[in-house]
Amino acid sequence: MKRKAMAWALPALLVALSVVGSGAPSSAQNERAAAPTTAVGPQYDTTHVYVTPGDVDKFVVSWEATFGGTHTAKVVTTVTPTPSSTESELVHSPVGTLSVFDFKTPVPYPFGTERTGWLVRDLDVGVRQARKSGAQVVVAPFDDPIGRDAVVQFPGGVNAQLYWHTEAPSYAPLETVPDNRVYLTPDSVDGFLGSYLRFTGGRVVSDQRSADAGDIGLPGRTYRRIALRSPFGNTVVSVTDGHLPYPFGRETTGYAVHDLAATLHKAEAAGAKVLWGPYTAAGRSTATVRFPGGYVAELHTTH
Repeated sequence: MKRKAMAWALPALLVALSVVGSGAPSSAQNERAAAPTTAVGPQYDTTHVYVTPGDVDKFVVSWEATFGGTHTAKVVTTVTPTPSSTESELVHSPVGTLSVFDFKTPVPYPFGTERTGWLVRDLDVGVRQARKSGAQVVVAPFDDPIGRDAVVQFPGGVNAQLYWHTEAPSYAPLETVPDNRVYLTPDSVDGFLGSYLRFTGGRVVSDQRSADAGDIGLPGRTYRRIALRSPFGNTVVSVTDGHLPYPFGRETTGYAVHDLAATLHKAEAAGAKVLWGPYTAAGRSTATVRFPGGYVAELHTTH
């Protein structure tokens, strides 16, 4: 999905990924990641934020008060291959880039299910590599005034948008690379890893079979936590039985901050609500926050 507007006002559509955790990945897991990639860089990975109608300004003000950053001019545009209308803007912050959408019409399917998007050097090559990796193309490539887009789905039902610009955008590097947070079942995780790592050119950084489940709202229990790194950025995969308390599973991105307590104070002062935490275990503190407009995010810091 991409707005039909000038490049400086177009939300970049990408994916951010995570690398927190410890444990020894197997050589077999990392052998899956030997494929070339069309990635440009993690500063172009954006989380797609679909706000409650009418709340786009409240969200942007709250986000920037919490993390700093800037945003493009808000435009009303069509960002799908079929007719629709949304207010949209791109938010640049030190912890990650967001494409923010406030739809004025019903959202055409399957848009709204794509958590993030990736800038690729060549869209046709990216689509071929996605198919070759085992992903499905759920929205075939379509043109917009400044580039092209497609949506792919990895095993486990994880949707991501690929996009390409006629004139390459230029964004400053991030201070910290955010985590794409993926929740999967034991039945789907192997298929996902095989496809995802092949497409992204990524590798397993850690695979904790008994991570502290307080990270996902279940203190006293354990879960499998897999950290991945690729040229697209970082990813954390949570493998669970699906017995998750709200809001876990709703947060698609995790943001690394230098001082979690201070960041939470800023967030609350800017109208956000802390839904869980802070929770500290194994040298890592985490909290889950809902911003105005309904966007849920995980925040974390390491000690």
